[in-house]
Amino acid sequence: MANDQYDRTRIFIICTLALFTIAVSMSIGAAVADDLKSNFLDPIDFTTSATMLGQILGILFLGFSVTLFLVSPFMDVIGMGRAVTFAASLMILGNMVLIFAGEIAGAEDIYWVLWFGMLLKGIAWGFVESAINPATAALYPDDKTHRLNVLHAWWPAGLIVGGLSAVAINSLGLNWQVALSLVFIPAIALALLNFGVKFPKTESADLNVSFPDMIKEIFRRPSFFIWFGAMFLTAASELAPGQWVDLALTHTVGMPGILLLVYVSVIMFVMRHFAGPIAHKISSVGLLWFSALLTSIGLYMLSIANSPLSGIVAATVWGVGVCFMWPTMLASAAERFPRGGAWTIGLIGSAGALSTFIVLPLLGGAYDKAKLEAAGGAEAFAAMQAGSVEHTNSLIYAAEQSFQIAAMLPIVLLLVFGAVWYHDRKIAKSKAGE
Repeated sequence: MANDQYDRTRIFIICTLALFTIAVSMSIGAAVADDLKSNFLDPIDFTTSATMLGQILGILFLGFSVTLFLVSPFMDVIGMGRAVTFAASLMILGNMVLIFAGEIAGAEDIYWVLWFGMLLKGIAWGFVESAINPATAALYPDDKTHRLNVLHAWWPAGLIVGGLSAVAINSLGLNWQVALSLVFIPAIALALLNFGVKFPKTESADLNVSFPDMIKEIFRRPSFFIWFGAMFLTAASELAPGQWVDLALTHTVGMPGILLLVYVSVIMFVMRHFAGPIAHKISSVGLLWFSALLTSIGLYMLSIANSPLSGIVAATVWGVGVCFMWPTMLASAAERFPRGGAWTIGLIGSAGALSTFIVLPLLGGAYDKAKLEAAGGAEAFAAMQAGSVEHTNSLIYAAEQSFQIAAMLPIVLLLVFGAVWYHDRKIAKSKAGE
Protein backbone atom coordinates (compact mmCIF):
# COMPACT_ATOMS: atom_id res chain seq x y z
CA MET A 1 0.00 0.00 0.00
CA ALA A 2 1.42 3.39 -0.98
CA ASN A 3 0.74 5.31 2.20
CA ASP A 4 2.74 8.34 1.06
CA GLN A 5 -0.25 9.47 -1.01
CA TYR A 6 -2.20 10.12 2.20
CA ASP A 7 -1.68 12.78 4.84
CA ARG A 8 -1.01 10.20 7.57
CA THR A 9 -0.48 12.78 10.29
CA ARG A 10 -3.76 14.59 9.64
CA ILE A 11 -5.73 11.37 9.24
CA PHE A 12 -4.33 10.03 12.50
CA ILE A 13 -5.22 13.30 14.26
CA ILE A 14 -8.76 13.02 12.86
CA CYS A 15 -8.99 9.44 14.16
CA THR A 16 -7.78 10.47 17.63
CA LEU A 17 -10.16 13.47 17.74
CA ALA A 18 -13.08 11.26 16.71
CA LEU A 19 -12.39 8.81 19.52
CA PHE A 20 -11.71 11.69 21.93
CA THR A 21 -15.13 13.20 21.12
CA ILE A 22 -16.92 9.92 21.76
CA ALA A 23 -15.07 9.52 25.06
CA VAL A 24 -15.91 13.06 26.21
CA SER A 25 -19.57 12.29 25.58
CA MET A 26 -19.31 8.95 27.40
CA SER A 27 -17.58 10.48 30.42
CA ILE A 28 -20.07 13.31 30.76
CA GLY A 29 -22.87 10.79 30.24
CA ALA A 30 -21.56 8.74 33.16
CA ALA A 31 -21.23 11.90 35.28
CA VAL A 32 -24.85 12.96 34.68
CA ALA A 33 -26.28 9.44 34.98
CA ASP A 34 -27.39 10.08 38.55
CA ASP A 35 -29.13 13.30 37.40
CA LEU A 36 -31.03 11.37 34.74
CA LYS A 37 -31.98 8.77 37.32
CA SER A 38 -33.16 11.22 40.00
CA ASN A 39 -34.90 13.67 37.63
CA PHE A 40 -36.61 11.25 35.25
CA LEU A 41 -36.44 7.61 36.37
CA ASP A 42 -36.95 7.71 40.15
CA PRO A 43 -40.37 9.38 39.68
CA ILE A 44 -41.39 6.54 37.37
CA ASP A 45 -40.38 3.70 39.75
CA PHE A 46 -37.63 4.16 42.34
CA THR A 47 -37.42 0.38 42.97
CA THR A 48 -36.19 -0.30 39.41
CA SER A 49 -34.69 3.08 38.49
CA ALA A 50 -31.11 1.77 38.47
CA THR A 51 -32.18 -1.10 36.22
CA MET A 52 -33.83 1.38 33.84
CA LEU A 53 -30.70 3.51 33.89
CA GLY A 54 -28.61 0.46 33.08
CA GLN A 55 -30.88 -0.24 30.10
CA ILE A 56 -30.61 3.35 28.87
CA LEU A 57 -26.83 3.41 29.22
CA GLY A 58 -26.67 -0.06 27.70
CA ILE A 59 -28.59 0.82 24.52
CA LEU A 60 -25.66 3.07 23.59
CA PHE A 61 -23.49 -0.03 23.45
CA LEU A 62 -26.08 -2.01 21.48
CA GLY A 63 -26.24 0.80 18.93
CA PHE A 64 -22.46 0.74 18.76
CA SER A 65 -22.35 -3.04 18.42
CA VAL A 66 -24.97 -3.36 15.69
CA THR A 67 -23.58 -0.43 13.72
CA LEU A 68 -20.05 -1.79 13.89
CA PHE A 69 -21.29 -5.21 12.75
CA LEU A 70 -23.29 -3.86 9.81
CA VAL A 71 -21.09 -1.00 8.66
CA SER A 72 -17.53 -2.39 8.98
CA PRO A 73 -17.58 -4.68 5.93
CA PHE A 74 -18.78 -1.83 3.70
CA MET A 75 -16.34 0.81 4.93
CA ASP A 76 -14.61 1.00 1.55
CA VAL A 77 -17.99 1.71 -0.08
CA ILE A 78 -19.16 4.21 2.53
CA GLY A 79 -15.80 5.91 2.88
CA MET A 80 -13.99 6.43 6.15
CA GLY A 81 -14.14 10.22 5.89
CA ARG A 82 -17.90 10.27 5.32
CA ALA A 83 -18.37 7.85 8.22
CA VAL A 84 -16.52 10.19 10.59
CA THR A 85 -18.51 13.25 9.46
CA PHE A 86 -21.81 11.38 9.85
CA ALA A 87 -20.75 10.27 13.32
CA ALA A 88 -20.05 13.87 14.37
CA SER A 89 -23.55 14.88 13.25
CA LEU A 90 -25.18 12.01 15.14
CA MET A 91 -23.18 12.82 18.27
CA ILE A 92 -24.55 16.37 18.26
CA LEU A 93 -28.11 15.18 17.60
CA GLY A 94 -28.01 12.48 20.30
CA ASN A 95 -26.85 14.88 22.98
CA MET A 96 -29.47 17.43 21.94
CA VAL A 97 -32.17 14.80 22.44
CA LEU A 98 -30.88 14.14 25.97
CA ILE A 99 -30.58 17.84 26.80
CA PHE A 100 -34.15 18.60 25.74
CA ALA A 101 -35.67 15.29 26.88
CA GLY A 102 -37.87 17.01 29.47
CA GLU A 103 -39.36 19.28 26.78
CA ILE A 104 -39.73 16.51 24.21
CA ALA A 105 -41.85 14.14 26.30
CA GLY A 106 -43.79 13.82 29.53
CA ALA A 107 -43.05 11.47 32.40
CA GLU A 108 -44.79 8.52 30.76
CA ASP A 109 -42.54 8.63 27.65
CA ILE A 110 -39.31 10.10 29.04
CA TYR A 111 -37.67 6.69 29.31
CA TRP A 112 -37.91 6.18 25.56
CA VAL A 113 -36.63 9.66 24.75
CA LEU A 114 -33.53 9.05 26.86
CA TRP A 115 -33.22 5.61 25.27
CA PHE A 116 -33.36 7.11 21.77
CA GLY A 117 -30.79 9.81 22.55
CA MET A 118 -28.36 7.20 23.84
CA LEU A 119 -29.03 5.03 20.78
CA LEU A 120 -28.02 7.86 18.44
CA LYS A 121 -24.78 8.31 20.38
CA GLY A 122 -24.14 4.57 20.12
CA ILE A 123 -24.64 4.60 16.34
CA ALA A 124 -22.21 7.54 16.12
CA TRP A 125 -19.64 5.56 18.10
CA GLY A 126 -20.13 2.58 15.78
CA PHE A 127 -19.41 4.71 12.69
CA VAL A 128 -16.32 6.17 14.36
CA GLU A 129 -14.75 2.82 15.25
CA SER A 130 -15.76 1.32 11.91
CA ALA A 131 -13.55 3.94 10.30
CA ILE A 132 -10.66 4.79 12.63
CA ASN A 133 -9.46 1.27 13.48
CA PRO A 134 -9.06 -0.03 9.91
CA ALA A 135 -7.69 3.38 8.87
CA THR A 136 -4.94 3.12 11.48
CA ALA A 137 -4.23 -0.52 10.62
CA ALA A 138 -3.97 0.40 6.92
CA LEU A 139 -1.71 3.41 7.51
CA TYR A 140 0.63 1.53 9.87
CA PRO A 141 0.53 -2.14 8.76
CA ASP A 142 3.82 -3.04 10.45
CA ASP A 143 3.13 -1.33 13.77
CA LYS A 144 -0.51 -2.11 14.53
CA THR A 145 -0.32 -2.93 18.24
CA HIS A 146 1.59 0.24 19.10
CA ARG A 147 -0.39 2.55 16.82
CA LEU A 148 -3.79 1.23 17.86
CA ASN A 149 -2.81 1.62 21.51
CA VAL A 150 -1.67 5.20 20.86
CA LEU A 151 -4.93 5.86 19.01
CA HIS A 152 -6.96 4.45 21.87
CA ALA A 153 -4.94 6.45 24.40
CA TRP A 154 -7.20 9.30 23.31
CA TRP A 155 -10.20 7.41 24.68
CA PRO A 156 -9.05 7.92 28.28
CA ALA A 157 -7.96 11.46 27.33
CA GLY A 158 -11.57 12.17 26.41
CA LEU A 159 -12.78 10.57 29.64
CA ILE A 160 -10.43 12.85 31.59
CA VAL A 161 -11.61 16.03 29.88
CA GLY A 162 -15.27 15.04 30.05
CA GLY A 163 -15.10 13.95 33.69
CA LEU A 164 -13.25 17.04 34.92
CA SER A 165 -15.55 19.29 32.90
CA ALA A 166 -18.61 17.68 34.48
CA VAL A 167 -17.13 18.10 37.98
CA ALA A 168 -16.28 21.75 37.26
CA ILE A 169 -19.76 22.51 35.93
CA ASN A 170 -21.34 20.88 38.96
CA SER A 171 -19.12 22.87 41.33
CA LEU A 172 -20.20 26.09 39.58
CA GLY A 173 -23.82 25.21 40.24
CA LEU A 174 -24.67 24.77 36.56
CA ASN A 175 -27.05 22.02 35.52
CA TRP A 176 -26.32 18.73 33.77
CA GLN A 177 -27.61 20.00 30.42
CA VAL A 178 -24.69 22.44 30.27
CA ALA A 179 -22.28 19.54 30.79
CA LEU A 180 -23.78 17.57 27.90
CA SER A 181 -23.64 20.58 25.61
CA LEU A 182 -19.82 20.65 25.87
CA VAL A 183 -19.70 17.69 23.48
CA PHE A 184 -20.70 20.02 20.65
CA ILE A 185 -17.27 21.70 20.69
CA PRO A 186 -15.06 18.71 19.70
CA ALA A 187 -17.83 17.30 17.46
CA ILE A 188 -17.95 20.47 15.35
CA ALA A 189 -14.14 20.67 15.29
CA LEU A 190 -14.02 17.06 14.06
CA ALA A 191 -16.38 17.75 11.16
CA LEU A 192 -14.36 20.81 10.11
CA LEU A 193 -10.95 19.09 10.35
CA ASN A 194 -12.24 16.12 8.37
CA PHE A 195 -13.50 18.21 5.46
CA GLY A 196 -11.88 17.24 2.15
CA VAL A 197 -9.46 14.65 3.57
CA LYS A 198 -8.69 11.52 1.53
CA PHE A 199 -8.63 8.31 3.59
CA PRO A 200 -6.92 5.03 2.58
CA LYS A 201 -8.66 1.83 1.62
CA THR A 202 -8.79 -0.99 4.16
CA GLU A 203 -6.13 -3.70 4.21
CA SER A 204 -8.56 -6.26 2.78
CA ALA A 205 -9.28 -3.98 -0.18
CA ASP A 206 -5.54 -3.52 -0.73
CA LEU A 207 -5.18 -7.32 -0.76
CA ASN A 208 -8.16 -7.59 -3.18
CA VAL A 209 -10.16 -9.59 -0.63
CA SER A 210 -13.88 -9.56 -1.40
CA PHE A 211 -16.63 -9.54 1.21
CA PRO A 212 -17.36 -13.28 0.68
CA ASP A 213 -13.65 -13.93 1.19
CA MET A 214 -13.71 -11.94 4.42
CA ILE A 215 -16.51 -14.19 5.66
CA LYS A 216 -14.58 -17.29 4.59
CA GLU A 217 -11.49 -16.04 6.42
CA ILE A 218 -13.47 -15.92 9.65
CA PHE A 219 -15.36 -19.19 9.34
CA ARG A 220 -12.48 -21.26 8.01
CA ARG A 221 -10.45 -20.29 11.09
CA PRO A 222 -12.56 -21.14 14.17
CA SER A 223 -9.92 -19.61 16.46
CA PHE A 224 -11.48 -16.25 15.56
CA PHE A 225 -14.43 -17.08 17.80
CA ILE A 226 -12.08 -17.46 20.76
CA TRP A 227 -11.12 -13.82 20.28
CA PHE A 228 -14.74 -12.83 19.77
CA GLY A 229 -15.70 -14.42 23.10
CA ALA A 230 -12.65 -12.99 24.85
CA MET A 231 -13.55 -9.49 23.68
CA PHE A 232 -17.00 -9.99 25.17
CA LEU A 233 -15.42 -10.38 28.59
CA THR A 234 -12.62 -7.81 28.26
CA ALA A 235 -15.05 -5.02 27.39
CA ALA A 236 -17.43 -6.05 30.17
CA SER A 237 -14.50 -5.72 32.57
CA GLU A 238 -13.62 -2.22 31.37
CA LEU A 239 -16.54 -0.32 29.85
CA ALA A 240 -19.42 -1.52 32.01
CA PRO A 241 -17.73 -0.72 35.36
CA GLY A 242 -16.53 2.55 33.85
CA GLN A 243 -20.12 3.63 33.21
CA TRP A 244 -21.17 2.47 36.68
CA VAL A 245 -18.33 3.88 38.76
CA ASP A 246 -19.79 7.34 39.50
CA LEU A 247 -23.26 6.18 40.47
CA ALA A 248 -22.07 3.25 42.57
CA LEU A 249 -18.81 4.31 44.20
CA THR A 250 -19.59 7.90 45.14
CA HIS A 251 -21.42 6.53 48.18
CA THR A 252 -18.63 4.16 49.22
CA VAL A 253 -15.30 5.96 48.86
CA GLY A 254 -16.14 9.41 50.19
CA MET A 255 -15.37 11.25 46.93
CA PRO A 256 -17.09 11.72 43.57
CA GLY A 257 -16.79 8.41 41.74
CA ILE A 258 -16.25 10.23 38.46
CA LEU A 259 -12.88 11.41 39.82
CA LEU A 260 -11.81 7.78 40.12
CA LEU A 261 -12.73 7.31 36.47
CA VAL A 262 -10.70 10.39 35.58
CA TYR A 263 -7.73 9.07 37.58
CA VAL A 264 -7.94 5.67 35.86
CA SER A 265 -8.12 7.45 32.51
CA VAL A 266 -4.87 9.28 33.23
CA ILE A 267 -3.20 5.92 33.87
CA MET A 268 -4.62 4.54 30.63
CA PHE A 269 -3.57 7.56 28.58
CA VAL A 270 0.04 7.35 29.75
CA MET A 271 0.47 3.57 29.65
CA ARG A 272 -1.08 2.99 26.23
CA HIS A 273 1.86 4.84 24.70
CA PHE A 274 4.12 2.03 25.95
CA ALA A 275 2.05 -0.94 24.77
CA GLY A 276 4.28 -1.65 21.77
CA PRO A 277 7.55 -2.30 23.67
CA ILE A 278 5.72 -4.37 26.32
CA ALA A 279 3.94 -6.50 23.72
CA HIS A 280 7.24 -7.10 21.91
CA LYS A 281 8.78 -8.46 25.10
CA ILE A 282 5.98 -10.78 26.28
CA SER A 283 3.69 -10.93 23.18
CA SER A 284 0.25 -9.41 22.78
CA VAL A 285 -1.56 -12.34 24.38
CA GLY A 286 0.89 -12.33 27.31
CA LEU A 287 0.06 -8.67 27.83
CA LEU A 288 -3.64 -9.55 27.80
CA TRP A 289 -3.14 -12.30 30.42
CA PHE A 290 -1.50 -9.93 32.89
CA SER A 291 -4.18 -7.35 32.12
CA ALA A 292 -6.95 -9.80 33.03
CA LEU A 293 -5.22 -10.70 36.30
CA LEU A 294 -4.90 -7.09 37.45
CA THR A 295 -8.41 -6.23 36.27
CA SER A 296 -10.02 -8.95 38.37
CA ILE A 297 -8.04 -7.95 41.44
CA GLY A 298 -8.80 -4.27 40.88
CA LEU A 299 -12.55 -4.77 40.49
CA TYR A 300 -12.72 -6.76 43.72
CA MET A 301 -10.70 -4.09 45.50
CA LEU A 302 -13.14 -1.45 44.22
CA SER A 303 -16.01 -3.46 45.67
CA ILE A 304 -14.55 -3.22 49.18
CA ALA A 305 -13.00 0.26 48.96
CA ASN A 306 -14.41 2.48 51.73
CA SER A 307 -12.24 5.61 51.67
CA PRO A 308 -10.60 7.95 49.15
CA LEU A 309 -7.22 6.26 49.66
CA SER A 310 -8.51 2.69 49.25
CA GLY A 311 -10.56 3.84 46.26
CA ILE A 312 -7.47 5.32 44.58
CA VAL A 313 -5.38 2.20 45.28
CA ALA A 314 -8.10 -0.06 43.88
CA ALA A 315 -8.61 2.19 40.87
CA THR A 316 -4.87 2.08 40.18
CA VAL A 317 -4.85 -1.72 40.00
CA TRP A 318 -8.01 -1.80 37.86
CA GLY A 319 -6.72 0.98 35.59
CA VAL A 320 -3.39 -0.74 34.91
CA GLY A 321 -5.33 -3.93 34.21
CA VAL A 322 -7.81 -2.55 31.68
CA CYS A 323 -5.60 0.03 29.96
CA PHE A 324 -4.27 -2.28 27.22
CA MET A 325 -7.28 -4.56 26.76
CA TRP A 326 -9.43 -2.97 24.04
CA PRO A 327 -6.72 -1.79 21.59
CA THR A 328 -4.59 -4.92 22.05
CA MET A 329 -7.60 -7.14 21.32
CA LEU A 330 -8.22 -5.17 18.10
CA ALA A 331 -4.55 -5.35 17.13
CA SER A 332 -4.34 -9.09 17.86
CA ALA A 333 -7.35 -9.77 15.66
CA ALA A 334 -5.93 -7.62 12.85
CA GLU A 335 -2.57 -9.42 13.05
CA ARG A 336 -4.01 -12.94 13.23
CA PHE A 337 -6.77 -12.51 10.63
CA PRO A 338 -5.55 -9.85 8.14
CA ARG A 339 -7.71 -11.12 5.27
CA GLY A 340 -10.78 -10.54 7.43
CA GLY A 341 -10.17 -6.84 6.90
CA ALA A 342 -12.28 -4.15 8.51
CA TRP A 343 -15.00 -6.67 9.30
CA THR A 344 -12.67 -8.67 11.54
CA ILE A 345 -11.86 -5.58 13.57
CA GLY A 346 -15.51 -4.56 13.48
CA LEU A 347 -16.73 -7.91 14.77
CA ILE A 348 -14.27 -7.82 17.67
CA GLY A 349 -15.37 -4.31 18.60
CA SER A 350 -18.99 -5.33 18.16
CA ALA A 351 -18.54 -8.16 20.66
CA GLY A 352 -17.15 -5.71 23.21
CA ALA A 353 -20.05 -3.31 22.83
CA LEU A 354 -22.65 -6.10 22.88
CA SER A 355 -21.26 -7.41 26.14
CA THR A 356 -21.54 -3.99 27.77
CA PHE A 357 -25.15 -3.70 26.58
CA ILE A 358 -25.88 -6.98 28.33
CA VAL A 359 -23.80 -6.43 31.46
CA LEU A 360 -24.91 -2.88 32.36
CA PRO A 361 -28.57 -3.79 33.02
CA LEU A 362 -27.36 -6.84 34.97
CA LEU A 363 -25.25 -4.57 37.15
CA GLY A 364 -28.24 -2.28 37.55
CA GLY A 365 -30.47 -5.21 38.49
CA ALA A 366 -27.93 -6.48 41.01
CA TYR A 367 -27.64 -2.97 42.45
CA ASP A 368 -31.43 -2.58 42.82
CA LYS A 369 -31.82 -6.02 44.38
CA ALA A 370 -28.98 -5.45 46.84
CA LYS A 371 -30.16 -1.99 47.96
CA LEU A 372 -33.65 -3.30 48.71
CA GLU A 373 -32.21 -6.37 50.43
CA ALA A 374 -30.02 -4.21 52.67
CA ALA A 375 -32.93 -1.89 53.46
CA GLY A 376 -35.30 -4.71 54.35
CA GLY A 377 -37.61 -4.37 51.36
CA ALA A 378 -39.02 -1.78 48.97
CA GLU A 379 -41.28 -0.14 51.54
CA ALA A 380 -38.46 0.22 54.05
CA PHE A 381 -36.19 1.73 51.39
CA ALA A 382 -38.92 4.17 50.33
CA ALA A 383 -39.33 5.30 53.93
CA MET A 384 -35.64 6.15 54.27
CA GLN A 385 -34.57 9.74 53.98
CA ALA A 386 -32.04 10.34 51.21
CA GLY A 387 -28.63 10.88 52.74
CA SER A 388 -29.48 9.17 56.02
CA VAL A 389 -27.10 6.59 57.48
CA GLU A 390 -29.49 3.74 56.65
CA HIS A 391 -30.02 4.96 53.09
CA THR A 392 -26.28 5.39 52.49
CA ASN A 393 -25.48 1.97 53.96
CA SER A 394 -27.99 0.37 51.60
CA LEU A 395 -26.32 2.02 48.61
CA ILE A 396 -22.86 1.04 49.85
CA TYR A 397 -23.93 -2.59 50.10
CA ALA A 398 -25.44 -2.39 46.60
CA ALA A 399 -22.19 -1.01 45.17
CA GLU A 400 -20.17 -3.78 46.80
CA GLN A 401 -22.38 -6.50 45.37
CA SER A 402 -22.48 -5.12 41.83
CA PHE A 403 -18.70 -4.71 41.60
CA GLN A 404 -18.02 -8.17 43.03
CA ILE A 405 -20.11 -9.62 40.23
CA ALA A 406 -18.04 -7.66 37.69
CA ALA A 407 -14.81 -8.97 39.28
CA MET A 408 -15.71 -12.53 38.27
CA LEU A 409 -15.58 -11.83 34.53
CA PRO A 410 -11.80 -11.40 34.04
CA ILE A 411 -11.12 -14.69 35.85
CA VAL A 412 -12.42 -16.55 32.80
CA LEU A 413 -10.03 -14.54 30.64
CA LEU A 414 -7.06 -15.84 32.62
CA LEU A 415 -7.88 -19.34 31.41
CA VAL A 416 -8.51 -18.29 27.80
CA PHE A 417 -5.45 -16.08 27.38
CA GLY A 418 -3.30 -18.55 29.30
CA ALA A 419 -4.24 -21.36 26.92
CA VAL A 420 -3.63 -19.21 23.81
CA TRP A 421 -0.32 -17.93 25.19
CA TYR A 422 0.85 -21.47 25.90
CA HIS A 423 -0.21 -22.60 22.41
CA ASP A 424 1.59 -19.69 20.72
CA ARG A 425 4.81 -20.34 22.66
CA LYS A 426 4.63 -24.04 21.82
CA ILE A 427 4.31 -23.27 18.08
CA ALA A 428 7.15 -20.73 18.26
CA LYS A 429 9.47 -23.26 19.90
CA SER A 430 8.52 -25.89 17.34
CA LYS A 431 9.36 -23.54 14.45
CA ALA A 432 12.63 -22.53 16.12
CA GLY A 433 13.65 -26.20 16.34
CA GLU A 434 13.04 -26.88 12.65
